[in-house]
Amino acid sequence: MPASHYSPRPGVPNPPQGVRPAASRSAGGVPPRRMVAQKLASAEMDSAVPPTLPPDPPRPLHSPSGIGVVDKSVMIMDALEAGPASLAQLVECTGLARPTVHRLASALVHHRFLSRDVRGRYVIGSRLAELASAAGDDRLVTAAGPILLRLRDATGESSQLYRRQGDARVCVASAERPIGLRDSIPVGTQLSMKAGSAAQVLLAWEDHERLVEGLQGARFTPTVLAGVRRRGWGESLGEREAGVASVSAPVRGPSGRVIAAVSISGPIERLTRQPGRQYAGVVLQAAHQLTELVRKNPDAAEHGLGEQ
Repeated sequence: MPASHYSPRPGVPNPPQGVRPAASRSAGGVPPRRMVAQKLASAEMDSAVPPTLPPDPPRPLHSPSGIGVVDKSVMIMDALEAGPASLAQLVECTGLARPTVHRLASALVHHRFLSRDVRGRYVIGSRLAELASAAGDDRLVTAAGPILLRLRDATGESSQLYRRQGDARVCVASAERPIGLRDSIPVGTQLSMKAGSAAQVLLAWEDHERLVEGLQGARFTPTVLAGVRRRGWGESLGEREAGVASVSAPVRGPSGRVIAAVSISGPIERLTRQPGRQYAGVVLQAAHQLTELVRKNPDAAEHGLGEQ
């Protein structure tokens, strides 16, 4: 029998010539019904997986005040709480436009709310530290009173506590020598940050940028400040005022940052031309006691100056 009249199954006629029979399996060998079932199952799985959405924009740590420039500035400072950041990182973290971040960050640097590190990254500025320290002024001044009195009695010279405010240092507490020639500095007096042992102490541990700025036009040198950091105290002879000598030591806050300077001052004739040799120990002890009090350790002030 000719091949064209061959029937693969009995009782089933051959298709007409030129017409191919319908395939019972796909090219891959999978029956059509099974392929349809697989497609339906795949579609159901796809519908169960939620679509990928873009990340939410950064949320501010505080509710907006309605004053846009202030809110955006706070967002930038909040972003730096975790550490230094480049301009690109601030843009990514805040979600603000790059020109906006650059403009606001530059203004904050101008007012010392931000600063730049040696790699050019933005960091929290020293002005914020000053304001944070000022929040504890009452405790600092209250604790300083009896310590300055004991320091005055132990040395026979006037004693003071200085805080830095911008480009000046301010006497926030003092105990004056009651009689005789003395260096009288009333509370509230503003003095230069360019001269005097208290200015040395308040500047010596600052960041590099502010250190360079503070040395411009100063009566002391980088070598002097290096000595202050090495010894832990400073001394001056006629820097602020002719004939006056002084010795100062740093008071540190809970973070270890210098927040004030304890000083004694008087005529060079009494303090000698090496006042630190005679008085550095007792001034350091007074500064340490005040540091401990600021750190909420009242037991530190129970002993008098010079006692072990």
